[in-house]
Amino acid sequence: MAVLNDEQVMLRDMAREWADNEGPVGAFRKMRAAAPAERFDRDAWGAIGQMGWAGVVIPEEFGGSAFGYLSLGLVVEQLGRNLTASPLASTAVAASAIVMGSSDTARQTWLPQLASGEKIATLAVDEGPVHDGAVSGTTVVGGRLTGAKPFVAEGDGADMFVVAAQDGLYLVEKGEGVTVSHRHMADERSHAHVAFDNAPAEKLGGPELTAAVVDRAAAVTCAEMLGMAEAAFQQTNDYLKQRVQFGQVLSTFQALQHRMAKQFTELQLMRSAVEGALEAIDAGRSDVDQAVSLAKATAGETLKLVSREMVQLHGGVGMTDEYDAGLYLKRAAVLEVLWGNSAFHRDRFGRLNGY
Repeated sequence: MAVLNDEQVMLRDMAREWADNEGPVGAFRKMRAAAPAERFDRDAWGAIGQMGWAGVVIPEEFGGSAFGYLSLGLVVEQLGRNLTASPLASTAVAASAIVMGSSDTARQTWLPQLASGEKIATLAVDEGPVHDGAVSGTTVVGGRLTGAKPFVAEGDGADMFVVAAQDGLYLVEKGEGVTVSHRHMADERSHAHVAFDNAPAEKLGGPELTAAVVDRAAAVTCAEMLGMAEAAFQQTNDYLKQRVQFGQVLSTFQALQHRMAKQFTELQLMRSAVEGALEAIDAGRSDVDQAVSLAKATAGETLKLVSREMVQLHGGVGMTDEYDAGLYLKRAAVLEVLWGNSAFHRDRFGRLNGY
C-alpha cells in the first residue's frame, strides 16, 4: 500500500467529499437522462477545473501542481467510486503526452488551458475493439494526419486529440479535417468514432512516447477501476447486512461470508498493484511497463469479480435499473478492455520478463 504524504491525504479527502456531495451516482443518472452531447456535466467539470485537479500532473510553470500520478490516481479513484462522468483522466493523460513531448509550442499553448479545465483533451490510439498499440494505419504526410480511431473515450467533448500514428504521437486540434461521431456504449459514457482527413497535426514524439503515454493511461484507468471495485464491494456488503431471507440476515450465511472474504482479499491485492504502478511512474522506474501490466491484469480480473458478485448477491433487484449494480457492471465491462484486457496484460507481462 502506498504511504501518502499530508498533501495527498488532503487531496484524497477533498475528492471524496466532493464526489459524495456533488457527484454521487444519482448525478450520473441525471446526466444519462439528459444525454448531453459530451456525456458529462459541464458545471461539474468546471468545478473540477477550479479545484485544480486537471493540472495534477502538469508542471507549475504551466499552471499545474505537479503532484504526480499517484495523486491523480487518488482523485480518479474517488470519482470512480460514484461513477462520476468526467473527462479528468483523459485530459490529464493527454496533457502528460504534451509534457513529455518535444513541442515547446504545444506546452505553451495547451498546458495552461488544460490545467485550468478550460480545454478538454483525450487520447486517440486504438483502431479496433481490441487494444494493440503496435497496430496503426494512421499516417502523416507533410504535417497532415489521415486515419480513423473508432473508440475514443471522452471524444465527444474533446477540444484536442493526442493521436497515435505509425511513427509516433501527434497533436490534432478539433476542427479542420476532424469528424467526431458519437458511439453508443453500454456504460452511457462518451465514446466517439473520430475520423481524420488531412487534418493539421503537430508531432509530439516517436513510438517510445506512444508506449509511455498508453502506460500512463492504463494506470490511471486502473485507479478508476479501483474506486469502482471498492464501492461495489461496500454496497454489496451493506446490502447483505440488512437483507433478510429465510428469517436470517444474509450476512450470517457462511457461504456468502466466504464469497465476500475472497473479494476483500482480491481488493487488497488490486490496491497494492494499482498504487504500485502509479508510484513506479512517479519514480521514473525502468519497470513501469511491467508494473502497469500487473496492475491492469489484476484490476480487470478483480473488478469483473466484484461487479458480477454485486449483481448476483443483490438477487433479482440487482438486475433492475433501480439499483446501481448494473451501472457498475456495464462500466466495468468497458474499462476492462480499455488499454488492454487482463489476458493482453498477462501475456505482455510474460513477454517483458522473457517468457
